[in-house]
Amino acid sequence: MNPRREPAPADVDAVTRLLGRRPNSWFEVVVRSSNGEPMVLRNAPFMDDGTPMPTRFWLCDPGLTVAVSRLEAEGGVDRAEAEVDAGELAAAHRRYATDRDADIAADHVGPRPSGGVAGTRVGVKCLHAHYAWHLAGGDDPVGRWVEGRLATAEGVG
Repeated sequence: MNPRREPAPADVDAVTRLLGRRPNSWFEVVVRSSNGEPMVLRNAPFMDDGTPMPTRFWLCDPGLTVAVSRLEAEGGVDRAEAEVDAGELAAAHRRYATDRDADIAADHVGPRPSGGVAGTRVGVKCLHAHYAWHLAGGDDPVGRWVEGRLATAEGVG
């Protein structure tokens, strides 16, 4: 299990503002914008009340969240699932689960998070979760797919 430091009060305040609510679990900011604002959070595997938290990496940057939401609204989940190699995606889900499970005590009893990215075992459920993990350095083919589509949408690609 990875050692945890409590989030800085300024990060708790910033994340509360960005989410519109106080976080329900321990987190750390793993990606920041150029001005220091939280962009991606790495969540604990359990919320404070013990409920499993399947979303390990959480996109909290408002601009990116809107851009990814637009991509999803345009059918991006189905397109990503169709265009990304299924074997690569399955391997990504396993890596994500392994990362999350490393923070669960070996003697843990009770419900635990399952699946891979955003709790999914197969396919694509949430482009935000894939992109967040990609931005945090995860080897995620869907996150790369999202990055490419966002770059194209912005006229960069």
